[in-house]
Amino acid sequence: MKLLSVAIPCYNSEAYMRHCIESLLEGGDAVEILIVNDGSTKDHTAEIADEYQRAYPGICRAIHQKNAGHGGAVNTGLANARGIYFKVVDSDDWVDKDAYMQILKVLRDFVYGHETLDMLISNFVYEKQGAKRKKVMNYRLALPKDQLFSWKDTKVFTLGQYILMHSVIYRTELLRQCGLKLPEHTFYVDNIFVYQPLPYVKTMYYLDVNFYRYFIGREDQSVNETVMIGRIDQQIRVNKLMLDYYNESKITNWKLRYYMVRYLEIMMVISSILAIRSGTDENMAKKKELWQYARKGNFLLFLRLRFGFLGQGMNLPGKGGRQVSIAGYKISRKFFGFN
Repeated sequence: MKLLSVAIPCYNSEAYMRHCIESLLEGGDAVEILIVNDGSTKDHTAEIADEYQRAYPGICRAIHQKNAGHGGAVNTGLANARGIYFKVVDSDDWVDKDAYMQILKVLRDFVYGHETLDMLISNFVYEKQGAKRKKVMNYRLALPKDQLFSWKDTKVFTLGQYILMHSVIYRTELLRQCGLKLPEHTFYVDNIFVYQPLPYVKTMYYLDVNFYRYFIGREDQSVNETVMIGRIDQQIRVNKLMLDYYNESKITNWKLRYYMVRYLEIMMVISSILAIRSGTDENMAKKKELWQYARKGNFLLFLRLRFGFLGQGMNLPGKGGRQVSIAGYKISRKFFGFN
């Protein structure tokens, strides 16, 4: 059995997947690298995956499937994972070698120790194209460092400070036990990947190293604002699923409950601001329907989302209100470094 399984969803990824795979090969035999070719047709992604499997037969596995989208590729990776722990690394991203070695040591210590670790958290770096200063997302103020802890030991997450897919390594069996299955042919499912399992996580460990390098800046990238507006239906679909996953009866710790509501709040903001930025009546109607969906599904949750600071900011009336919402969004984007 491997210590860590890493799934790399690849779709026409010829231009950058080698860099990703090479960075992960530094883990040696402790790691299996699942290169999931998600029905690539325009380049040599499939051939490159097979090439690495031939060169590193005990480490790399090429898995070919019909196109199912990012979520479908992650599902396939999880279904085929033999590692005790599981991580997703997108094919245009990579990992830092020194941090990688520390990550593997921590995982190994828990596997051979007497305590069970459900989720390991580390920092990630926005490798934004053209940016002089790289933004690092760390959790020093929110989480205890270098020790096993539970939700009751967490501190306050600041606005914009969220545990994202880039930050986490989950215990593989936990993901299977919680029934994680991401929707296919849908972008932005990484939010579901990190959100749905949270109530099942009992133990965590924060390693303060800059492990994951998150490349951002390509024009065709899914987080490009213009692209996101074009895919607003998928953003809203993910948003609704996350609303459905919030079940207060299963969330016994109030700190986790607060964190999950805040995460939903930022998701509602993103969906709303995309609709506002699009400037179309059709998307504004979708925004309204999303908030109505939240209201019908869980009225108390809706009140928290709608009348929280961010929720109020996304629902200001008239053209002037929309301009204020956009201005607030631009300030947040500049400060936090996304898009």
